[in-house]
Amino acid sequence: MSATWDVLGLGAVAVDDLVYVDHYPVPGSKLAIQARRREGGGLAGTALVAAARLGASAAYCGVLGDDELSRFTLEELAREGVDCGPVLRRAGARPFHSLVIVDRSTAGRTILYTADGVSQPGAEEITQELIANCRVLFLDHTVAQAGPRAAELAQRHGIPVVGDIEREAVPGLPELMRGIDHLIVGRDLAERLSGENEPAAMLRALSGEGRACCVVTAGERGCWYQERGGQVRHVPAFKVQVADTTGCGDVFHGAYAACLAQGESVDTAVRIATAAAGIKATQPGGRSGIPDRAAIDRFLEKRLT
Repeated sequence: MSATWDVLGLGAVAVDDLVYVDHYPVPGSKLAIQARRREGGGLAGTALVAAARLGASAAYCGVLGDDELSRFTLEELAREGVDCGPVLRRAGARPFHSLVIVDRSTAGRTILYTADGVSQPGAEEITQELIANCRVLFLDHTVAQAGPRAAELAQRHGIPVVGDIEREAVPGLPELMRGIDHLIVGRDLAERLSGENEPAAMLRALSGEGRACCVVTAGERGCWYQERGGQVRHVPAFKVQVADTTGCGDVFHGAYAACLAQGESVDTAVRIATAAAGIKATQPGGRSGIPDRAAIDRFLEKRLT
């Protein structure tokens, strides 16, 4: 049976209200907002949009309600071609809601969020039929309850699991991480999880028995990765004019997952994901700057000639 989707995602979706300021405010001060915008966000949501823009068929499974934020989330995902058919509906459920303060002087961002009303699927709601309909499964740390069940079903069907972990203090995280075939984490978290301070040592500690690939990302320093416990490789970040780093990590994950689903090698997936995240950083917002595959190919061609 052929898969319905290239990438199925379970995890966080959010509504991001972004405000742009000339510099981050100091306590007790007043500061004018230079621009503002609302976009969809969240680890899983933005990763799926990135996958869709790279030509992968994508779907989202999560829990939402009938409020304004849920409707906005579904409309944004549908507009990007993400199939929301697997979404579960519950009264009072909502996506994460974030206020993102973007410092124009550094292009850095601070995220203030609320999880009021956020609900995740139960393990019993993750069916074999759902998981068997994808080529790659994406999970983030917000689905520690249902994630292990989803990963177990994926592994039964030989479906690779890509994981995005941003927090270590999550109940059930060790079990969730054991089910992840392709683990992609930021350098700071990798250091805390591994107890190591060098990327190569972090990778050796986090690769685990049987893990297909582990990637440690470090923003402008690029990323390091190790495939099946082999040689540690470093991919430098591309030099770009950074406007806003919101969503760059999520874009990396989504581009990587899309490449795997499309049959690309890990080496190619890491290179494409690095380029996608770099291009996104040149544009404001978490999703508006996500490139398509043609834009990535042009970007890479210019840097290889």
